[in-house]
Amino acid sequence: MPGHRRIVLTALCLLAWQSRVAAQDPPMDAAKQSYEMGDYNKAIEILKSAATKEPNNGEIQLLLTRAYLESNQIENAVNSAEKAVAIDPKNSFYHQWLGEAYGAKADHASMLSAYSWARKTQKEFEAAVQLNERNFDGAQDLIEYDCTAPSIVGGGEDKAQPLIQKLMSLDAAEGHFGAGVCKAVKKDYTGADAEYAKALESKPKTADRIYDIGDYFLQRGQGDKLLDVATAGEALAPKDARGMYYRGVGLVLKGEQNAEAEKELRAYLAAGPFRSTYPNPWDVHYWLGRLNAAQKNTAGARSEYQQALKLNPKYKKAQDALKQLGGQ
Repeated sequence: MPGHRRIVLTALCLLAWQSRVAAQDPPMDAAKQSYEMGDYNKAIEILKSAATKEPNNGEIQLLLTRAYLESNQIENAVNSAEKAVAIDPKNSFYHQWLGEAYGAKADHASMLSAYSWARKTQKEFEAAVQLNERNFDGAQDLIEYDCTAPSIVGGGEDKAQPLIQKLMSLDAAEGHFGAGVCKAVKKDYTGADAEYAKALESKPKTADRIYDIGDYFLQRGQGDKLLDVATAGEALAPKDARGMYYRGVGLVLKGEQNAEAEKELRAYLAAGPFRSTYPNPWDVHYWLGRLNAAQKNTAGARSEYQQALKLNPKYKKAQDALKQLGGQ
């Protein structure tokens, strides 16, 4: 690269150099980088331009779908996902993300039209699994749908059980995770605790699945398990910042190593920005508030809860915590 030498560039040379850099950074790479950094508007801008030049590129439409969903542009997400499936109807992941888009549409629709969108959601998840039995995210989407949705829109735990057993034979971690999802929906928390623990012990293949397990144990307030989640996640993906969050929360819940807990939480906060599926900054401030409250630092706790509400004024956990402290 010319920047490594001590040379003087004319304006023409500089433009030529910039063109070469751009050529080494294809649109999809730039879009993926923007997406990973949480700059969804930038990713969408790049991808829309790329889609104009490559209208039959399903991968562009897929990433557009995901970026639109992250930025809550549901109609656009549906349109891009439908284009991806039209480009390649045999692609399991395109059907999975079309199901995700339809599911988001159902969540925001009126009760009457939501039924139709829910059915479409289920159909796409089923297609995803039929096309690729190892599309585990698609399989988990279908399991969650079947275990959660009422029978009027095709749901039913009986439909999920054969798929759970199939996953057990393909990947034990995925099978136990799916079983845990269904048990938690039925409020069988003893059974769900056991299934999620087995899922973690079975060594999930992705950091996302490990931290999905972490979300369950966080809801259950199980600090020991969150520390196990953090250890597993950091071993599999050392650069993934989420391990710091789950370790910090685990220590807060256990009431141990307060200085270490704060260090982990603040390190996670500094590592952002994050995708919408990652713990939010206001979550971090809430747990820092809990940490301060446990140490009888009322002023510090109040400050952290207020900071959480500045980031998300509707964040009920921080609202309730402030009330317990005696006001805003």
